Amino acid sequence: MKNYFRIATACFTLSLFTVACSSPAPEESAAPDEMTPTVAAEPDMASIKTEIQALEDAWSAADNAGDVNALMAFYADDAVSMGSGSPMAVGKAAIQKEIQESVASRPAGTTVKYEVLDVFGDENTITEVGKTTRMDASGKVTSTGKYMAIWEKRNGKYICVRDISNNDSKEN
Repeated sequence: MKNYFRIATACFTLSLFTVACSSPAPEESAAPDEMTPTVAAEPDMASIKTEIQALEDAWSAADNAGDVNALMAFYADDAVSMGSGSPMAVGKAAIQKEIQESVASRPAGTTVKYEVLDVFGDENTITEVGKTTRMDASGKVTSTGKYMAIWEKRNGKYICVRDISNNDSKEN
């Protein structure tokens, strides 16, 4: 029995020695980056609103000049326009025809102003909400209206893919 205690003590001591001398367990590494959800930066909507207003100002200048070709440059080939009191115009050719008719029927000296009220979306697709003010040659307001436009960024610039507008009341 004496030998049994010696052998048991020796085994116990050897076990302690083995555990004490072994290298520490490696620390668990952090989860891979792909497991951590990434949060996309919020778009700078104030900057985008300024950019869209600049487009509307250029649109207004072309509209007031009756420059149909300049107006068409704002539209995508697959754009759809839904103007007040007219059927839906699908595609650039239909939109151009509608704009030509509108420009031709306008009294001389008529001007229009577009004001961006709100924009929302992301950097690639923006929905714009705005209002229009149409004036005669003397500057008297003849009508007001509202509109929505959807802009897509294509080849680094915003281009209109959908728009809808209507007047608040018939022109005076």
